[in-house]
Amino acid sequence: MSAKDLEGRRAMVTGGGSGIGRAVAARLAEAGAAVVVVDRDGAAAEEAARTVGGTAVAVDLSDLTAVDALDLDVDVLVNNAGFQHVAPLHEFPVEVFSTIQRLMVEAPFRLVRGALPHMYRRGWGRVVNVSSVHGHRASPFKSAYVTAKHALEGLSKVVALEGAPHGVTSNCVAPAYVRTPLVEGQIADQARSHGISEDEVVERVMLAPAALKRLIEPAEVADAVAWLCSPAAASVTGTSLLMDGGWTAH
Repeated sequence: MSAKDLEGRRAMVTGGGSGIGRAVAARLAEAGAAVVVVDRDGAAAEEAARTVGGTAVAVDLSDLTAVDALDLDVDVLVNNAGFQHVAPLHEFPVEVFSTIQRLMVEAPFRLVRGALPHMYRRGWGRVVNVSSVHGHRASPFKSAYVTAKHALEGLSKVVALEGAPHGVTSNCVAPAYVRTPLVEGQIADQARSHGISEDEVVERVMLAPAALKRLIEPAEVADAVAWLCSPAAASVTGTSLLMDGGWTAH
């Protein structure tokens, strides 16, 4: 992607205050987009927006009324916001399950629903959904997250089919574990609980199903998102780009 590919385009990135979202915001700004950084953490959103010359919007996307109030006149929509909760299914808190579905399924649906008319009017648009290897494979104790990511994958395909006649593409990027502050905290916790090194946690616990035993860097995911918005990917839609180190090759 060149520095001019998204010049004159407006991009919205949810969960853009840190981790993958912040890397995506920076990468799209490099390509010329005016980036709207959406995050529940207002200070983080402001800082991320400042570094890319964009705009910050502080909003909790699990509040669907707040979602509906957003200005969705954008050319690029990156649905990235989410969180994880781990518990056996028979003990999984029902309110947490509901919150994860609101944040990671219904909010993306409403955001896409609001953005599509603007994209259709211009005859061009890009929807990129940050999914996960868990949108393709299940893991124990992650019922809400796995359910949400599978649903996001399905939603993305419907958007691709409906958007194609209007110049809109829709795709998922599906990474395995990415080196974010949240994941690094999980690694440290597991290292203490298992009495092993953090490197061993990554290789033997978190990435046991993967062939490549390393975490993915946020910039790698950001590059994949940017490529899906580039002219080179104009015919790519309705797909899911797996960045799972061979996890699903089994």
